[in-house]
Amino acid sequence: MNRTQFKLTILTALCALMLSQSFPYHLNAQPSPAAPETTTPNGYTRKWWKEAVVYQVYPRSFKDSNGDGIGDLPGITSELDYLHGLGVNVIWLSPHYDSPNADNGYDIRDYRKVMKEFGTMDDFDALLKGIKQRHMRMIIDLVVNHTSDEHRWFVESRKSKDNPYRDYYIWRTGKPGPDGTELVPNNDPSFFFGSAWQKDPATNEFYLHYFAVKQPDLNWDNPKVRNQVYDLMKFWLDKGVDGFRMDVIPLISKNQAFPDLTPEQLQRPDIVYAHGPHRDEYLQEMNRNVMAKYDVMTVGEALGISLEETPLLVDERRRELNMIFDFATVRINRQGRQWKDWTLPGLKAVYDRQDAALDVHSWNTIFLSNHDNPRLVSSFGDDSAANRVASAKLLATMLLSLKGTPFIYQGDELGMTNFPFTRIEDFDDIEVKNGYKADVLTGNVSAADYIANLRRTSRDNARTPMQWDNSANAGFTSGTKPWLAVNPNYTQINAKEELADANSIYHYYQRMITLRSKSPALIYGDYQNLDPQNPTIFAYTRTLGSEKCLVVLNFSSAPTTYTIPGNLKAGTLKISNLGSSEQQTTTLHLKPWEARIYMQ
Repeated sequence: MNRTQFKLTILTALCALMLSQSFPYHLNAQPSPAAPETTTPNGYTRKWWKEAVVYQVYPRSFKDSNGDGIGDLPGITSELDYLHGLGVNVIWLSPHYDSPNADNGYDIRDYRKVMKEFGTMDDFDALLKGIKQRHMRMIIDLVVNHTSDEHRWFVESRKSKDNPYRDYYIWRTGKPGPDGTELVPNNDPSFFFGSAWQKDPATNEFYLHYFAVKQPDLNWDNPKVRNQVYDLMKFWLDKGVDGFRMDVIPLISKNQAFPDLTPEQLQRPDIVYAHGPHRDEYLQEMNRNVMAKYDVMTVGEALGISLEETPLLVDERRRELNMIFDFATVRINRQGRQWKDWTLPGLKAVYDRQDAALDVHSWNTIFLSNHDNPRLVSSFGDDSAANRVASAKLLATMLLSLKGTPFIYQGDELGMTNFPFTRIEDFDDIEVKNGYKADVLTGNVSAADYIANLRRTSRDNARTPMQWDNSANAGFTSGTKPWLAVNPNYTQINAKEELADANSIYHYYQRMITLRSKSPALIYGDYQNLDPQNPTIFAYTRTLGSEKCLVVLNFSSAPTTYTIPGNLKAGTLKISNLGSSEQQTTTLHLKPWEARIYMQ
């Protein structure tokens, strides 16, 4: 053996040794092919998407690269090091498809084309390449309950009753009213106010739209529609995306008889819409035809699905979806569209029910914010100057230590807050504007009360531009006017300040993600709520084999002395959001909004 061969042999041996010693939960590590075949001591099948931390990017509001006031794909690419540095390993990209933007991209005109405002397909490919180079993954939105009315399928469908695309959508004749006038086919309401049926003069029939008038629902009973959907899924998966977040996916199957809803059903039409006769059949077909052929992550927006029904969609033996978003937590502060106060025992009870309902064959999602809900710290923490930072870190501790795949929404790692809305002109959301017409202009609700409620509940709170620095428009755009106003607190709350402060919310998220990646118990461990009825303390354990983590969270603006229940003792302190050093004790002295994790 010559000297060169000897060096190569030694180098190969060293590389093999390093790989063999790699920790299976290493931050940002791509899973090995064998990972899905292994199981944990408590019976969970290991999957890369269970071990992931997902970060949702809302492209319109993330970063503008060309000064037109609208966030775009090159803007996201320019900040991939920021996201990689945070430690997240999956990027969820909200809709980037060609769209007339009646509902901010959730009305798709062309599934194989990038929205002009966001860039080009080359820009998408560059973004995906940059994500892969940093050993991260990407999932994208799949919006296939409906399309835009400008999609070529619908343009054709509305031309005539015998058009080849007519049956791609759901068309019905009206029914006669008692006075001889024509009525809508049934009383199904739209989620965006008014009837779910729209009369189209070209053929004098009504089409179904559960959302905006410009979002006609697809007819999934037509196998051509389903095959078109499967083909477009393969198009993006073959490009290299790693899965889908599936918009309102339980709604794809309809009861084609369309009976009128009862008064009780009209209180929760989403429940009716989510229980079409072929829902599971179509999801299983989608799995067979597409997902089973790729190593993907799928998460469904589970509108209308109860916790008890969740295993029907996510039990791995049924081969439908990997996970769904259960809205019981994120909407615990809502009664319909109105804000309502929530309690910590109530929130804990939801997590307890989730844990009881999902066995080792089903997996949960952990989230309290997204593009459809207001800001995390304003809704579940305390966004006052005194407690914003501490409560944002506490919420990060909880989200990253409960059982399930955690989802972070852009800006939560900065502690971004709700916007101080004062007038209807401040809003962009179509749901808000339609509600204003339906409630305020009819005199049912005062404008002041309507706006006051929206300051707490509007999804536009989450859509204000990302706050990058303290320059004009928070560094989001070099233009003079962003598409939606920047929160005026950007001079104090921004990424530049956070990155420069070792004790910032951003760096705390970073440390929590690292802790989770190195602690199998925080991913797969069994969950036990230690003190369900305590009004201010959330204390729970995560246990996997011999490893036990104790999490203690003080959801209060007051200091608290807390004795750990169940004869448990705080072991080695792994992390504290307020720099505490107390450990090896049964009684804890907690500061306001303090969070700690101990290893037993």
